[in-house]
Amino acid sequence: MPPSGLAVIIGAGPNTGTGIARILSHPSHGNMAVALLARRQESLDSVASNLRKTSPNSVVETFPTDTTPASLSKTFSAIRKHSSFNSLKLKVAVYSIKHSSKKPFLEETRDEFNKSLEAYVGGAMSFAQECIKIFYEHHGEAPLAENGGQKKGTLIFTGTLGAMRSNAEFAVYGAGRAGVRQLAQSLGKEFSPKGIHVVHTIANGSIRDNDGEEQKTGKKMSADAVGHTYLWLANQGPELWTSELDMRPAQEKY
Repeated sequence: MPPSGLAVIIGAGPNTGTGIARILSHPSHGNMAVALLARRQESLDSVASNLRKTSPNSVVETFPTDTTPASLSKTFSAIRKHSSFNSLKLKVAVYSIKHSSKKPFLEETRDEFNKSLEAYVGGAMSFAQECIKIFYEHHGEAPLAENGGQKKGTLIFTGTLGAMRSNAEFAVYGAGRAGVRQLAQSLGKEFSPKGIHVVHTIANGSIRDNDGEEQKTGKKMSADAVGHTYLWLANQGPELWTSELDMRPAQEKY
């Protein structure tokens, strides 16, 4: 069965990114062709190898990139031209970059602070711009009120509890996470009437690409469960759109 559409995932790591890609690409679930983006080709190769075994007959292509505007622009140009994605329309885009920093505040430097925000928050901005351009290219720019309520696609930002509140020595981390959450809120208010569903998720707790005892007893989240949740978000119609979602395993403390 040919893919039903295209998904783009940046932050294709061995846990969360792998689970999202597996469910979105699997012919029995999302059945989408997937463009995997990450900084290192070795990481991408590892994830692609995993998906060839656990999501057989799926279409998965890899694109090494960082989050700078020039690199993302080049990558999205390559995605547009890739033969595996011919005639496929973008349905889902996921920003799931790892971002972590802990340091006593007086040891932080302005340069390190700016570099962190540029890579993470600036990267989210550039990624979102590239995705929204393709949503418009593939689905047109008519708003929901004029196109019969046709959804253009879903843009998801994977966040953490740091987007809501920050702890001591996590100043840079908290600023970045909160920045992407506010970015998602602004984009949702601007683009929801135009048919682009924007979601910010808050992953509270550990996510592992496993379905073992810790997942069954609610100690840790499974990456596949995150993937199923993102597919559910992508399938929501304009009559009800989730804009922010708290995700946690059953035993994670509130």
